[in-house]
Amino acid sequence: MSYTINAAGRLLDLQTPVVMGILNATPDSFYAGSRTQTEAEIAARVHQIVDEGAGIIDVGAYSSRPGADDVPAEEEARRLRHALDIVRREAPDAIISVDTFRADVAKMCIEEGGAHIINDISGGTLDKNMFRTVARLRVPYILMHIQGEPHTMQQAPHYDNLEQEVFLFLSQRVDQLRQLGVADIILDPGFGFGKTLAHNYELMNRLEDFREFDLPLLVGISRKSMIYKLLGTTPAEALGGTIALNTIALMKGAHILRVHDVRAAVETVRIVETLKTGL
Repeated sequence: MSYTINAAGRLLDLQTPVVMGILNATPDSFYAGSRTQTEAEIAARVHQIVDEGAGIIDVGAYSSRPGADDVPAEEEARRLRHALDIVRREAPDAIISVDTFRADVAKMCIEEGGAHIINDISGGTLDKNMFRTVARLRVPYILMHIQGEPHTMQQAPHYDNLEQEVFLFLSQRVDQLRQLGVADIILDPGFGFGKTLAHNYELMNRLEDFREFDLPLLVGISRKSMIYKLLGTTPAEALGGTIALNTIALMKGAHILRVHDVRAAVETVRIVETLKTGL
């Protein structure tokens, strides 16, 4: 199924899967190699993401890793304002998503920071104003599944029926967004957010079932614990596992890959698309 996303009047065609490059304006992201804070670091990361072929730059300033320190809204907004100024200066034509669960921060990033897409890890559960804000801003929204909240989500997550509960969570929120007039919704199963190792692999195994929603699908498993805990390694050693799972995700219908390693993901997309369509 082919989809097109309207990002501030610019159409992003997802017929060929798109790579979303992660820009972490944080001091404490789980993968140390992705942390950028200074102007020079952020500018270099922007150019790397663009030069390696990403279609979207995803800017975040709040680490959602389990046990991470809370970041006040004012500090998150300051970090994002700083990063977005640099992104727009260095890559004025880039499509930008902003990774935040706070409606006021998202509003600032769209209206003042020049971002185009809101990427909400909470699926609207951490800020009751998020859905109405998305509707008023008329921007694409990445709706992710989460059980619990970032600080506690990995404390013995439990499901009676994983797929049914994830689907119910997403379908209820898709309905709410549709009723508010939100046109462009992208689904994210939320790998690693309130899920055990077994839950993550069960979701990956059933990823093609998300086609029932008839919506674009984003997969974000880059260097996550579902890789390095299984293999007994570290985030820094998880590129091979990331490539393997991204390949599987593409074969099962993913439209967007959210990654730290853009070049590897772009090459993965090219290989899988060649397998599907031929040379």
